[in-house]
Amino acid sequence: MTDVADALALLKRGTHEILLEDELEKKLASGRTLRIKAGFDPTAPDLHLGHSVLLTKMRQFQDLGHEVIFLIGDFTGRIGDPTGKNVTRKPLTEEEVRANAETYKEQVFKVLDPAKTEVRFNAEWFSAMSAADMIELAAQSTVARMLERDDFEKRYRAGQSISIHEFLYPLVQGYDSVALEADIELGGTDQKFNLLMGREVQKHFGQESQVVITMPLLEGLDGVQKMSKSLGNYVGVDEAPGAMFNKLVSMPDSLMWRYFDLLSLKSNEEIDALKRSVDQGANPRDIKMELARELIGRYHGEEAAANAHRSAGNQLAEGELPEDLPEVEVDFEGSDQAPIAAVLNRAGLVQNSAQAKDMLGNGRVKVDGEVVARDHMLDTGAHYVIQAGKKRYARVTLT
Repeated sequence: MTDVADALALLKRGTHEILLEDELEKKLASGRTLRIKAGFDPTAPDLHLGHSVLLTKMRQFQDLGHEVIFLIGDFTGRIGDPTGKNVTRKPLTEEEVRANAETYKEQVFKVLDPAKTEVRFNAEWFSAMSAADMIELAAQSTVARMLERDDFEKRYRAGQSISIHEFLYPLVQGYDSVALEADIELGGTDQKFNLLMGREVQKHFGQESQVVITMPLLEGLDGVQKMSKSLGNYVGVDEAPGAMFNKLVSMPDSLMWRYFDLLSLKSNEEIDALKRSVDQGANPRDIKMELARELIGRYHGEEAAANAHRSAGNQLAEGELPEDLPEVEVDFEGSDQAPIAAVLNRAGLVQNSAQAKDMLGNGRVKVDGEVVARDHMLDTGAHYVIQAGKKRYARVTLT
């Protein structure tokens, strides 16, 4: 893809904000190879799909022929990003940062093209910076400007301590863009203050200001809260193919286009064609299977993606199963949720309500691979892989 309008349309997909869009268009129209920067403080190396949103956008830039810089904040990681925190973060040791950084490098190349990725560590320039250099950098902002940050303001008004080194963090992140001569910086919506600081610091050092692109936080499989391991609504990039398949195929239909926009490397035209197929009657589950195969192929290889549905079934049944589970549709019209006991009964997975309660009480019922209790509720308008005992199972659609 070389047309600027098409490139801009692809890069805008799924973004929250582009500052400034006309500057991005001019940079793309210049015809030169742009330098795209995204920084990662290696504090949580066990990645899930929510962490890959930025990586997916970086890969789109790579596919358009631009240069991506994966910046590991081994220096800033020792400061600790104060964004969204109500207390001062405990700095990581150099050993902790290095160990986490190595894990990041192993995982990110499942999305990024290694041949087109420049990996840098910001200790490279900050370790060589003198005290005078740091004072010059600190002079580029004011306390009043820092207190415009929502998290700092709240802590200040609440009488909670703010350490001086936390004020340095946005400036240090901004200087990264100077050292790397970044044309564009990507980050989450919560990073907007830090990203914009990069524009100001670049101006001071005589560089053209970078374009800032913020990406939204990915909703978890519940479709409500952000993806988080602590909330249990996540898909880990190192999860087994069968587990990934079950989770992705079982997500609410309302969430699948959001995942396509933020996680898929398909073109806009390909995604539009999938949307038209659903409008014309295609089963949304088939579309989610296509997304699952793409993502599993990315993290585990094409062979694993082709067989993920089989391993998903085997994992649930703890024994030999056919390739395709029986498909059952159960009508709960007028209800937003349905009790698991009623679903088991209506889906024909138990003989009667008494048996449903007995199996639930004995922990013999699984939904999407997880044992559920008697009071478990399922959302209507969604799909579930349900197993009752060792031999009864089905993919159940609640309508």
